Amino acid sequence: MKQFLKYVLATVTGIILVSVIMGILTVISLVGLAASNAGSKTVEENSVLTLTLSGQLEERAMSNPLSMLTGQVSEKVGLDEILKAISKAKENEDIKGIYIEAGLFSSDSPASAHAIREALADFRKSGKWIVAYADSYTQSTYYICSVADKLFLNPQGMVDWHGMAATPYFLKDLLAKFGVKYQLCKVGKYKSAPEMMTADGMSEPNREQVTAYINGIWNVMLKEVSQSRKIPADSLNAYADRFAALANQTDYVKMKLVDKLLYTDEVKGEIKKMLKLDADDDIAQLTLADMSNVKGKKKEGEQVAVYYAYGDIVDSETVGSINDEHSIVATTVCKDLEKLAKDDDVKAVVLRVNSPGGSAYASEQIWRAVTNLKAKKPVVVSMGGYAASGGYYISCNANHIIAEPTTITGSIGIFGMFPDFSGLLTDKLGVKFDEVKTNKHSAFGTAARPFNAEELAMLDQYVGRGYELFRKRVADGRKQSVEAIEEVAQGRVWLANDALKIKLVDEIGGLDKAVEKAAQLAKLSEYHVNSYPEESDWMSMLLDSESKGNYLDEQLRATLGEYYEPFTYLKSINKRNAIQARLPYFLVLR
Repeated sequence: MKQFLKYVLATVTGIILVSVIMGILTVISLVGLAASNAGSKTVEENSVLTLTLSGQLEERAMSNPLSMLTGQVSEKVGLDEILKAISKAKENEDIKGIYIEAGLFSSDSPASAHAIREALADFRKSGKWIVAYADSYTQSTYYICSVADKLFLNPQGMVDWHGMAATPYFLKDLLAKFGVKYQLCKVGKYKSAPEMMTADGMSEPNREQVTAYINGIWNVMLKEVSQSRKIPADSLNAYADRFAALANQTDYVKMKLVDKLLYTDEVKGEIKKMLKLDADDDIAQLTLADMSNVKGKKKEGEQVAVYYAYGDIVDSETVGSINDEHSIVATTVCKDLEKLAKDDDVKAVVLRVNSPGGSAYASEQIWRAVTNLKAKKPVVVSMGGYAASGGYYISCNANHIIAEPTTITGSIGIFGMFPDFSGLLTDKLGVKFDEVKTNKHSAFGTAARPFNAEELAMLDQYVGRGYELFRKRVADGRKQSVEAIEEVAQGRVWLANDALKIKLVDEIGGLDKAVEKAAQLAKLSEYHVNSYPEESDWMSMLLDSESKGNYLDEQLRATLGEYYEPFTYLKSINKRNAIQARLPYFLVLR
């Protein structure tokens, strides 16, 4: 009897386990089906693309199959996703216009906002219309939406138009409270990234360069809004000086910042008029997600590859970026570029760079991979929001460099920043050290004490050699003398409009122009574009969505806001490569 019960129990247990496993496999299969479903979306006649500007803008959209299955709405949107949707809408005869609904939209840079605005302006050139509405416009969303034919605002809303400001952080005194300080070796009087850890305020060279590029960004915004809204630039500056966000709503119409004050339901009526619909007709709308399944141009001709390199530049996957998000991992990028070099189907490569820099060693390895790729096929760099320091290092040897007018680039300089924890360990925690060594520098880099003068001199020489190599890479890539590059180097940050004048970039434009140039260099009459790195299979994405980023991290970002990056930087400080070629971590543009 006992044996019978044992077999029955084992059978029941086995059935339960099989049912659980089958259930899991069914769920996974459904996720895979949802993630891999690239079915064609039918576009109704007289349709409208509804472009919702809210959430966090990133360089590239990353699919999350778990969110697709659970119906969660992602707080992140890819710049590439928006640009592709606008391009498809322009080509599709059944889509008559774009309705922009602006919300709390966080753009990663002024250059990304400019790219969206340019795509919308190109859409209007096709003879189609754009209508924009917001409960309240942030300065970034107003800049984008100002290109619209009609600009509407909620009767109780606001237009935040205030100008540009930079507010860098300085953490030296905070660290001192814990007995931590930094020792610095750097080359370049404009190389300001270490100031956050070693200074109380901005150096004069840093103030000079920041003043130059925020004024440059503001002038671009002024010019374009002025042209679209037919408001003199002087008037726009006067509105910013008066802090237009607190103006009476009716004054926005008088100032020509908006066309009408309307509630949401009234905006629908305006759109129906544009579509020549009756009041009780429904509006056929398409979302960004819908547009991903709308057929675009048929892929014909040879292949031009667009390889996306964005985020911090790091040595390996184990380091990661400062906020545990996307990073440019040298070991991975080098392998990917080698594959593209060997792929005979790829006739040219556009390297899409959006990076403030990072590890100098990793930047050199990627420079080498780009150089090897260039020896086999044309390489064109398309610069996004940032392509500075290490970001410029990996770009400088391309055949051609194209940047947005407000891209932040240059910053040809290098530094080494070394934390000294001896005050924390000895003074705060009471840890005592002693020393026995065989050679003069056997204890180099010990946590027991800071570097002495001789050791710092050695480090200075090491960092100096890194700068000389960086400068030579740029000189060779840009076909200029080392002396000429030195005149524009020293760690100075340049806006792309200014970088064009000093030959650090070749042309002003977006990703489309870079693709056209790559095709021209490869002598292609017909071509199509494929994006790389290729998206992972759905199983990898499912596992990755669980391992990368989580609910707590999203809540921490939402709570800390602009303080999120300094917090995560301090959290990962011991993982950073000591020798860096990068911009300041916490330069916030307001």
